[in-house]
Amino acid sequence: MTQSAAPYDEDFVLWSKAQAEALRAAARGATNQPIDWENVAEEIESLGRSDKRELASQIRRVIEHLLKLEYSSATDPRRGWIESIGNARNDIEAVLDDSPSLNSEVRSFITTETRRAARKVVRDLEGYGELDRALHGLIPARVYTREEVLGDWFPPDPDKAGMADRG
Repeated sequence: MTQSAAPYDEDFVLWSKAQAEALRAAARGATNQPIDWENVAEEIESLGRSDKRELASQIRRVIEHLLKLEYSSATDPRRGWIESIGNARNDIEAVLDDSPSLNSEVRSFITTETRRAARKVVRDLEGYGELDRALHGLIPARVYTREEVLGDWFPPDPDKAGMADRG
């Protein structure tokens, strides 16, 4: 299916790009319609970009909480982190259902958002006195697979695995 032929209900991101292109083409043609073609095209295109931002944000949330589950010794917030990961994974699934073309960008989002999430987790764990030198290096170096981020995977419970075994 070509980009211009992507139906609205099959891939929103491709549809928004195609519609923006069509509006820009119409603006270049002879028309007497009082439409601000370029800004209308920009707004429609931005709707597709918002799906990309949503996907990146939810991926970052999953990774942030996976890192905390993996490297924090705190017990009380664990249930909340697990619930947050589940909610974010559901949101990611919904975005990818609406815009399947974004599947090709998931790996790069995981790479980019891991760096961002790691910076935040390091700050958070430092703030709670949970960060030693070893963890300070392990957290930013952690690489997650697509399956770990989008699937059902969770780090082992700290009661079942020692901190040295994780990472």
